[in-house]
Amino acid sequence: MPIARGYAATDASKPLTPFTFERRDPNPDDVVIDIKFAGICHSDIHTVRNEWKNAVYPIVPGHEIAGIVSAVGSDVTKFKVGDRVGVGCFVDSCIGCAERDLDREQYMPGLAGTYNDFEADRKTRTQGGYSDSIVVREGYVMSIPDNLPLDASAPLLCAGITLYSPLRHWNAGPGKKVAIVGMGGLGHMGVKLGAAMGADITVLSQSLSKKEDGQKLGAKEYYATNDPETFTKLAGTFDLIICTVSAEIDWNAYLGLLKVDGSFVVVGAPENPIPVHAFSIIPGRKSISGSMIGSIKETQEMLDFCGKHNIVSEIEKINIQQVNEAYERVLKSDVRYRFVIDIASLAA
Repeated sequence: MPIARGYAATDASKPLTPFTFERRDPNPDDVVIDIKFAGICHSDIHTVRNEWKNAVYPIVPGHEIAGIVSAVGSDVTKFKVGDRVGVGCFVDSCIGCAERDLDREQYMPGLAGTYNDFEADRKTRTQGGYSDSIVVREGYVMSIPDNLPLDASAPLLCAGITLYSPLRHWNAGPGKKVAIVGMGGLGHMGVKLGAAMGADITVLSQSLSKKEDGQKLGAKEYYATNDPETFTKLAGTFDLIICTVSAEIDWNAYLGLLKVDGSFVVVGAPENPIPVHAFSIIPGRKSISGSMIGSIKETQEMLDFCGKHNIVSEIEKINIQQVNEAYERVLKSDVRYRFVIDIASLAA
């Protein structure tokens, strides 16, 4: 079996450390990828610290993967050696399930997460992108457009699709007023993508410290939510609000910003239940919804859209030896706007 090197968590309370492990032998329908860059997602931190109570150690995190194809199986038709490719949040699914829906695959049973999960055989543990190589079935590998830099494209595989999917589903575009709550790794992608779709984008952030960035990335308006007047001024303004934060917020106040028939979409994952008063939604026929990544089909659509509009993530590139420091900085919101690990640093 191929040997891979990376960084892994071995316990919820310990830092990530160097780790050598076996990848599975490639099958005829597999693509072998030399990983060049891996984005750091907040989900990685939640998982390795067992904050979601589902961690099985050791865990090699990372589901924002960009790399180069190094080998292909005999049945592979979409890729060849040297192609620029990406891998996102899942690496397999139940292709025989009666419920399978290629347009909504991410919501169907049988997904195999890129790490902290099992391959389709339900025996082999999956390990993620904080490593030098990965073996993935052809149908779960995506092409990265040639005009996009690989390092800044890596976060598109999670942060990008997490915002693209609800923007598309709720028809963000010309004539639609859309608010993005939070100007972080997810939020800044929502600004870029929503603006490219032609929507009128407003950022709602705790303070105005990132206002200049937000406007450069495509936001027409930028408001501080620590100013109570913001909620008075913007009452009844938005067709769609996408909330990227996991911090506690005044949900009823935010719902007051929606127009009639407006939608409030949750993509951040708050720790506590969402407290909403019935009369925050009944009078305006408003809705609260959730959204989770995208299907493989939609993720490729997103990458192609980003290629057409030259959209990538704003990144800070780090060596893998800095990953534990980067985790602490993520928790302090001390990154603009996504950390990306240069996997070549494993050789240092």
